[in-house]
Amino acid sequence: MLSGPEKAVLLVLSLDEPVAAEVVGALSVGDLRKLREVAATMRDVRVDALDETYREFLERAADAVAVPHGGLAYLQRLARTALGEAGAQLVFEEGAVSPLARLRASPPETVAALLADEPPQLASAVLARVEPAVAAAVLAALPPERAVPILTHMGRTTELPAGVLEDVARALVEALPAPEAETLVSIDGVSKAASILKASGRAPASSLLEAMEAEEPELAQSIRMRMFVFDDLRQLDPRAMRILLRELPTERLTLALKGASDAVSAAVFAGLSQRAGELIRDDLEVLGRVRNADVTAAQQEVVEIALRLEGEGQVDLGRGDE
Repeated sequence: MLSGPEKAVLLVLSLDEPVAAEVVGALSVGDLRKLREVAATMRDVRVDALDETYREFLERAADAVAVPHGGLAYLQRLARTALGEAGAQLVFEEGAVSPLARLRASPPETVAALLADEPPQLASAVLARVEPAVAAAVLAALPPERAVPILTHMGRTTELPAGVLEDVARALVEALPAPEAETLVSIDGVSKAASILKASGRAPASSLLEAMEAEEPELAQSIRMRMFVFDDLRQLDPRAMRILLRELPTERLTLALKGASDAVSAAVFAGLSQRAGELIRDDLEVLGRVRNADVTAAQQEVVEIALRLEGEGQVDLGRGDE
């Protein structure tokens, strides 16, 4: 015999998604948490129990119902539709109840052991949804021949099946279930990989990128470029800035500074002589309107030169040595 909460979960999962989303949106956070707890443990339901629940429902509603959809993952998708991502996380990722929350709180060595024999696709799906510092610690616990394919796959990723993320996280405490291909969540894999490498420290990041470059040179370069962006110039001390500025044509620097943040502009002018700074300020005043694409290209040129100088050991871009 189904309990009341079990019947409620069954009914919600039986509704067409637009209707179910309205129902979920009308529930309180407390009610949704009750449904979440039940949905997380419900598996098979007897046919006669389904029929009985449907009969009860049909006594109160005239509309027909559909076959129940994908359990907890479907309930999460409805909550995201009704409450938005932040509201859904408040319900589904609270404390140790959520598989992803348990994953984030687990020791990196435990997560690394779980992922050691899994395909890079699954491993990258996990690390894409945890904090960069945690993901960096997990990568550090894996041998390079495992870490590089995971990072490579992450760099190529633009979408992830939402059901897979919950299933892989749940594998920390139970056998890994078969992934469900359903809702996709957007992910900028290159940026995510870059943030993880930045959290890893300079030496481990360089080692991983060098290994990746042997197989995926273009992807490795994309990730390397994303690890340092134009706005990071604000971290440079005056000496490093002077070395960088000596490599830059004045007209390219002026164009790059068009629309730059106050912090970046201040760092740049701190590396210039008073006379050179005045000339560039004058040039900026008369520059007029320019295309965003041209400004972006000039800023990218500055970044490329900065990365080259760092590789040559001439400047420290302020990213730490650990």
